[in-house]
Amino acid sequence: MWQIWLIIAGICFIIEIMTVGFLIFWFAIGALLTMVVSLFTDNIIVQTSVFVISSTILIFATKPFVQKFVNQKSDIKTNVYSKIGKTGIVTKDIDSICSLGQVKVDGEVWSAIGLNDSTISQGTEVEIKEIKGVKVVVAPIQK
Repeated sequence: MWQIWLIIAGICFIIEIMTVGFLIFWFAIGALLTMVVSLFTDNIIVQTSVFVISSTILIFATKPFVQKFVNQKSDIKTNVYSKIGKTGIVTKDIDSICSLGQVKVDGEVWSAIGLNDSTISQGTEVEIKEIKGVKVVVAPIQK
């Protein structure tokens, strides 16, 4: 009977590799514990009880520990979203109606449109409010 529990553990490990939830892993560990118990008894009720109880205990005992690592919310903005909130200088007049205009931010030149379809002249200092496709949406900084 120990071979069956070993196969169940192997299947659970394979399923765990394909998922990201870190739940099936504990069923695999429970199956391995049950495999050890099956070496001492042939009673299927005892084996099944050991599997269910050990898997349940492992899931609930490790859930708070695992949650610290699995559900980390990252508030770090990366890529283009890191530009939101930064300031830049208008290098070409921004005309949102004609979809013209450029802004220089952190040494990079971006196509830009004005917030609420506003027109902004060259040399104006602006703040990036959002990203729409490949264009930054900017608003003049009020001094």
